[in-house]
Amino acid sequence: MKFLIIRFSSIGDIVLTTPVIRCLKQQVPDAEVHFLTRSSYRPVIEHNPYIDKIYVLAHSWELMIEELLTEHYDYIIDLHHNTKTLRVKNALKVKSFSFYKLNIQKYILTAFKINLLPKVHIVDRYMKTVASFGVKNDQAGLDYFISADEETTLNDIPASHGVGYIACVIGAALGTKKWPVHKWKSFCEQMEHPIILLGGPEDAEIGNEIATIDDVKIYNACGKFKLNESADLVKKAKFVISNDTGLMHIAAAFNKQIISLWGNTIPEFGMTPYYGDKSVSAVILETKKMWCRPCSKIGYKKCPLGHFNCMERIEVETLLKKTRQRI
Repeated sequence: MKFLIIRFSSIGDIVLTTPVIRCLKQQVPDAEVHFLTRSSYRPVIEHNPYIDKIYVLAHSWELMIEELLTEHYDYIIDLHHNTKTLRVKNALKVKSFSFYKLNIQKYILTAFKINLLPKVHIVDRYMKTVASFGVKNDQAGLDYFISADEETTLNDIPASHGVGYIACVIGAALGTKKWPVHKWKSFCEQMEHPIILLGGPEDAEIGNEIATIDDVKIYNACGKFKLNESADLVKKAKFVISNDTGLMHIAAAFNKQIISLWGNTIPEFGMTPYYGDKSVSAVILETKKMWCRPCSKIGYKKCPLGHFNCMERIEVETLLKKTRQRI
C-alpha cells in the first residue's frame, strides 16, 4: 500500500508526526510512505529512513498536484486538516484519514476558560488516523535524524563549552511563547555552567544582549547555525531549557532532559515534550490559575493585556533550582 502523509508546518508539529511515520512503515507490510510538507520544513524529515519520498509545497501548486497524481496513492493520512490539505484530497480523490484538530474545544477554552479537551497527547491523536490499518503506538517516542555533514564539531563552539553545556532555547514563533529577556539575563548571570543560546536569526540580537553578561560562559548561537546543526547542538547538550517551540520537541526526540517554559499556551493542549514509555521526563514551568490564560491556542506577538504575567511570574529562582538539581 502507498500512503501520503500530509503535515505542512511547523517544526514541532512535524516532529510530533514521526511516531505515525515509523509505526506505519514498520507495522504495515510493504508500506510505501511519502510525506508532503512545505519546502522550508523539508530539513525536519529529510533524513528520516521511514519515509520513501518527500514532496514539498513550493512555488507551483499545480505542478505539485500533477506530481502527486502520478504516484497513484492508496490512502492519504492528513495530519494537518486545513483548506490546503482539503484541496490535495479533492485533487487526488483517494480515501483519506484526517486528524481532528479540536478547534471548537480550543476556542471554548481560550474564550471562556472551559476545558473540554480530552486528556490525550497529540501524538496519540495523530495515531488514531492509522488505527484502521492495525497500526498501534509502539511507545518508542519521537524521531529526529541528522546527516553526518550536519553534525557540529568542537571547533564550532567555544573551547570553554567543549566539556559540556546547557542549551537554552530562547526563540519561539511568537512573543507570548518567549520567556522575557531580563529573566534569561538574570538566569544566565547566576547559573554556574557554560550556556549555549539557541534560536533563529530573528533571535540573534536578543542573544547578543544576554551574552554580554559573560561572553565566556554564554555563547550566542542564534542565527549562526542551520536547523539541523542547531538540533545537533541540542543533542549534544547536557540538559535543555526551552520555550514551547520546535527545538523543545527535537530535544525530546533525542531523549534529553528538558525544562520547558510555558506562557500563553498550556500543556492541556496536548503538546508537551513526548518520550513514549521511556524513563525520561520533562519539567513544566508555568503560571497556573490565571483568568486570562490561555489567551490563544497559538500565541501573539505580545501580551494582548500588556502585563505578560503568564511568563513574568515564572521565577528565575525556580528555574535555577530545577536546573541545579539536574546538572
